[in-house]
Amino acid sequence: MAESGRSPLAVALSSASVYPLSVHDAFAVAQDLGYDGVEVMVTNNPISQDPRALRQLSERYGQEIVSIHAPTLLLTQQVWGKAWNKIEQSCLMAREVGCDVVVVHPPFRWQNGYAEEFFDGVLEAQERHGVKIAVENMYPWRVRGREILMYLPHWNPLGFGYQHVTWDFSHSATAGMDSLDAMRELGSALRHVHLTDGTGVGSKDEHLMPGEGNQRCAEALQYLAASDFDGVVVAEISTRKAKVAGEREEMLAQTLAFARRHLAR
Repeated sequence: MAESGRSPLAVALSSASVYPLSVHDAFAVAQDLGYDGVEVMVTNNPISQDPRALRQLSERYGQEIVSIHAPTLLLTQQVWGKAWNKIEQSCLMAREVGCDVVVVHPPFRWQNGYAEEFFDGVLEAQERHGVKIAVENMYPWRVRGREILMYLPHWNPLGFGYQHVTWDFSHSATAGMDSLDAMRELGSALRHVHLTDGTGVGSKDEHLMPGEGNQRCAEALQYLAASDFDGVVVAEISTRKAKVAGEREEMLAQTLAFARRHLAR
């Protein structure tokens, strides 16, 4: 049972959750709905790369920037150049906007040098910049039912000794894993959580609202609330299918309510 009287865990909004709207919209929506902060995903959008503009948005909307998601996705390979520069710039931005968590994906298999040096390089960058680089769980890619190697050393961060890990419920579903079991295994290495869900059907990374998939999201959040976890839970659902006015906001409001309900201490 969770201890009473402890500070509630913060629930922030990922700027990816309002896509295709802008980073500006993410801050405005987070304020309107009562989130505790914003995770900024660095993309091709110039504002997402500009610490001064982000600080202004943070101050204007009263939303703390809780983390920077480095541009390590396939769609952001052109942002900030080479792989180590992406890490370096993300760490510098985190310090400039006042947060200490940087979310990164594991290297792609073709990123020679970077992949081999990733573990030690992450440790060195953390020490140099005074941040926590939290490596995110991914999932296997499959072609015609066969798994292909996309990430090195692996898509699954368990067992690799990372100091800090970001756990994503949707990626866990796509990988056929159980998030609650993984969180228990990670222990104190669990630094950051992307709250979403997935069914794992068809190997799709769905980013559903929590409770719509198979990830025991409620039980996992209750576990976090009862544990010594002191990181941030970040809503990262897909709202791209929202059709009518207010539908996106309603999805994000329901996600926040779900998180607050099951994170109560």
